[in-house]
Amino acid sequence: MTAPYDPSDREKVVAKLPADLRKELKVRAAELDRDIQDAVTDGVGAWLKTKALDVVDTSGGTSFSTYLPAGLYGTLKAECASRKVSYNQGVAQSIRLWLSSNPSPRPKPPRVTGARRIIFGNQKGGVGKTSVSAGVAQALAETGKRTLLIDFDPQGHLTKQLGYELFGIDEASLAKHMLKEARGALGELLVPIKGGDFEEHLWLLPACKDAFLLDAKLATTKAVRIKESALEKALEPLEREFDYIVVDCPPSLGYSMDTALYYGRTRDGEEDGTSGVVVPVLAEDSSADAYDMLYDQIQDLIEDMEIDIALLGFVVNMYDSRKGFVATSSLDQWSSIGDPAVLAVVPELKDQREAVRVKKPLLVHAPYGDQADAMRVVARRISA
Repeated sequence: MTAPYDPSDREKVVAKLPADLRKELKVRAAELDRDIQDAVTDGVGAWLKTKALDVVDTSGGTSFSTYLPAGLYGTLKAECASRKVSYNQGVAQSIRLWLSSNPSPRPKPPRVTGARRIIFGNQKGGVGKTSVSAGVAQALAETGKRTLLIDFDPQGHLTKQLGYELFGIDEASLAKHMLKEARGALGELLVPIKGGDFEEHLWLLPACKDAFLLDAKLATTKAVRIKESALEKALEPLEREFDYIVVDCPPSLGYSMDTALYYGRTRDGEEDGTSGVVVPVLAEDSSADAYDMLYDQIQDLIEDMEIDIALLGFVVNMYDSRKGFVATSSLDQWSSIGDPAVLAVVPELKDQREAVRVKKPLLVHAPYGDQADAMRVVARRISA
């Protein structure tokens, strides 16, 4: 039988849905590794075949956007009119029907190793490492995972982009806790990142103005494993409070980067790929050169410390095929590596630049854009 619509021909649709239904859809889609647009498409298809559905409370609904096949979208609107229900009610019932037909998988046994640790690193600046780490952290938190985002770059771009101030030189900070120079608990320094569907699940540990001194001070520590484990020791008290700890690293080959890589290693009893390193890159040659340096640093640490560090994958950022052969051939080269794989390709759009300008998280400023969707793809793949 010929399908009544072409699945490749999709158009953007917007409805007003309650926040709890939107969040439940995002969480379930992430749990089942489904794209939200495919989940809604399946739900609408089932809704068209099902009568006498319970009314979904859509009061207080806010804007929800996704993509449906053009023919299916028209059919949905016509059937809503036939059933004398609002379009918003039709979409809400479709989503509720999909959720009922696709239950949450049985939860996994709790891990004894603490939070999963995701390290975002690249020795080249300007690849959008900060925007990718922040976007992925937001996407993880959107699914209900308690997520801590750490600005580990002395330049503090992540902290500034989210509208926060760096800690002063005389204040407590992550660097001072790593060097055992701070009083109080590190958890007192965390600030909640508000807005969007991740609210109450995402926190930031801001950068500090004295972090540029960290490498020099770590270099004077000669005891085996002490300098490499400094970040882990500082963050250890927080691990039981979070599902994910995401670290935005400096573009550096120094000791600070060693501490982050060591923190992201595979721990004893931890399944391979649970924690590890994500490498944001550009579709051009200088990113490949920078990755070679990072790879060598990782391999040296693996050999020297006798540990395993998982490379979780690449994120090809700010990609624009209109740049021609350099961009397209470079993307092909990243994809051809195979292991690690390309987790997602983030298109070159204005969304992230605008979010930085207005000091808002990407998934608040443009939650339904292609860049936000790419962040969710990365979050799904590293959490699978």
